[in-house]
Amino acid sequence: MSTIAENIAAIRARIDAAARLSGRSGADITLVAATKMNDAARVREAVAAGIDACGENRVQEMTEKLAEGAYTGAPLHFIGHLQTNKVRQVVGKVDLIQSVDSPELLAMIEKRAAMQDTVQDILLEVNIGGEAAKSGFAPQEVENAAAQAKEMGHVRVRGLMTIPPADATREENVVYFQKVQALYVDINRKMYDNGLEYLSMGMSGDFADAIRAGANMVRVGTAIFGARDYSK
Repeated sequence: MSTIAENIAAIRARIDAAARLSGRSGADITLVAATKMNDAARVREAVAAGIDACGENRVQEMTEKLAEGAYTGAPLHFIGHLQTNKVRQVVGKVDLIQSVDSPELLAMIEKRAAMQDTVQDILLEVNIGGEAAKSGFAPQEVENAAAQAKEMGHVRVRGLMTIPPADATREENVVYFQKVQALYVDINRKMYDNGLEYLSMGMSGDFADAIRAGANMVRVGTAIFGARDYSK
C-alpha cells in the first residue's frame, strides 16, 4: 500500500500533466486535501508531504482537529455544506469558506465576521447541475450573489466552486466544468477587474478533467488518503 506522501507525489504529477495541457504548470494549481474522516495524525502527514491546504467538510470534526493542531503548517478551508447556525464556529477559524451557497449564509457570514472585526474570504458555490437536493447558487444567480457580497464590508469573494452531479458521465462533467469556467471568466471580468483568484473544481475522480477545463484549485480526498470507511 502506498503512503500518503507517495499518493500526493503521484497526484502532483497528474496535476502538472493536466495543467500543461491548458498552458499552465502544476505550480499554478492549489491542491486541497479533503481531510474528512481522517484523524489528526494522517492530516499532519499530508501537511508534511506538502499539500497546499486542508479542506474540512464537517464543523465538529474541524473543531476537534483544530484543538489537536492537525492543520498546523497549512491553510484551512471549509469545503462542506455550512449551516447558518454553525457559522460562528467557522468564521475567523478558516482561511477560506469554499461552500457559500445561499444569500442567507452569505449574510450570516458577514454578520459574524463583523462581530469579530475580520474579513472572511469565501468562494460562491455554483449548483451547475440544477439539482434540487444540492445547495448552491443557480448559474443565473451567481452574479447577483457576487454583487450582494461586494456591498459587504466583512466578506471577500475570491472565486467560485462547484460540484457536478454525482451521476454525471465524464463527458457531462467536462461540460459542467466548462460552463462554470465561462461563468467565472465573465464575472471576473465584469465585476472584479480580473481580480478573482480561485476556480475550485474537481475531486479525486475528475480533478485532471477539471484542470484541463480551467480549474486552478482541486479538492482531493480518497486519492490521497484511501477510501473512507463509512461504517464507523
